[in-house]
Amino acid sequence: MNETIVSYLSQAPGFSMAVDGLSKLLGFDATGVVTFLIFLVFSLVIVGALSAVGGLGTYAERKISADLQMRQGPNRVGPFGILQFLADGVKMLLKEDVVPRDADKFMFNLAPMMALVGVFMSLAVVPFSSGFTLTHLNVGVFYLVGVSSLVGVAIFLGGYASNSKWSMLGGMRGASQIISYEVPVTLSLLAIVVMTGSLSFKGITEAQGGLPHQWFVLHNPFTFIGFFILFIGVLAETNRAPFDLPEAESELVSGYHTEFTGMKFAFFALAEYIEVFVVCGVVAALFLGGYQVPFGLGTGEFVNKLVPAAHPMIGKQVGNFLQLGSFVTKTLLLYYVVIWIRWTLPRMRVDSLMVLCWKYLTPIALFNLIGCAVWLYLFNGKSMWAILGKVIASASAGAGGH
Repeated sequence: MNETIVSYLSQAPGFSMAVDGLSKLLGFDATGVVTFLIFLVFSLVIVGALSAVGGLGTYAERKISADLQMRQGPNRVGPFGILQFLADGVKMLLKEDVVPRDADKFMFNLAPMMALVGVFMSLAVVPFSSGFTLTHLNVGVFYLVGVSSLVGVAIFLGGYASNSKWSMLGGMRGASQIISYEVPVTLSLLAIVVMTGSLSFKGITEAQGGLPHQWFVLHNPFTFIGFFILFIGVLAETNRAPFDLPEAESELVSGYHTEFTGMKFAFFALAEYIEVFVVCGVVAALFLGGYQVPFGLGTGEFVNKLVPAAHPMIGKQVGNFLQLGSFVTKTLLLYYVVIWIRWTLPRMRVDSLMVLCWKYLTPIALFNLIGCAVWLYLFNGKSMWAILGKVIASASAGAGGH
C-alpha cells in the first residue's frame, strides 16, 4: 500500500479518537470523510504555497537578472519591491479577456487551464519530506512523466487554437522540443531507477544519504554525467533559455501565447514558474539526496533522546520540518541556477536545439543507462567512494603487514 499524508498523520496521538468521535457524531464510519478532508486541506496548502512560489519566481527572475546586469530591478511596490508580483496579479485580473474572432474558442480557453492542471497534478508525488508528501506512489516517476506531458499538449493547443501563424509556429516548436527532450530525460530517470530498483521518489531519496558523497550525483561517473543531461533536458522541457524557442519574441512576437491576455496569459506564466520549481525538486530528489538531512537528523530521533518523555510523533514532526528545509534549500539553489543560465546564455537556433538532443544528449543518456547497469552488476551497487575507501583500507592493511 502506498504511504500518504493520511497514513503519516494517523500516527499522531488522538487521531483514532478524533475519527471515532466524529463517526459517533455523524452516525457512520467517518474514516473516508477524514481522509478526504486531510487530502483536500493539504492539497490546497501545497497549491497555495506553490502558487506563491510561482509569483515570487517572477520577482526572483527580475532581481537576479538585475544583479547580473548591475541594475536595481523591482524596487517600488513593497520593501525591496517584493510585492511586485501581487501588483502584476492585480493587473492581469483587470485586463480585458480578448479571444480572437476566428480562434477555436473551446481549445483557446482550455489550453491555459490544462497547463496549470498538468503542473498541479505533478505536485502529488513531489517528495517534500518523508511525511509531508501527498502520496508516495510506488510508480511516482512514471506518474510524473505522464502528467507533466499535459503541459506540452497545452502549449501546442494554445498555439493551434489561436489561429495565428506566429502562435502556431510557437506551438509546433514547443511540441517538437518537449517530445524530443523527453527521450534523454526519461533515459536519465531510468538510470537512477536501475540503480535503486524503485520507481518511488521516497525509495530513490532514501537510497541516498544526507552528505554530498552519499548523493547519486557523486555515486559513479555515469550518474555524474546523467545529472547534467537531466538538468539540460528539463531546461528544454520547461522552455527555459537557452531553449525558449516556443516563445522567441524576436521571431514569433511572443510565440504560442501571443494571443492570450489577462488571466489566461497569467496561467501560462504561473504554470512555467511552478513547473521550474517541480523539475528542480525532482532533480534534487534523484541526484542531490532530496529531503535527506546530514547526520540522520531528519529522522527526529535526537528529539526523543533529548526528551525521552515526548511522544515519538513529536520527534518525527521536527525531523520532517528539517527534511522540508533541506529539500526546499536544494530546490531553490537549482532554481537560482536556472535563472542564472537564462540571463547568461544566448538563445539557441532550432536546428542546434534538435542536434543537441538527438546527436548528443540521447546517445550519451543511453550510454549512461547501460553504464549504470554495468556498474550495478560489477560493483554490487557500491559507490565509487565506498570502493575507494575499501582500496585504501586494503592498501593500508598491506603496508602495515610489511
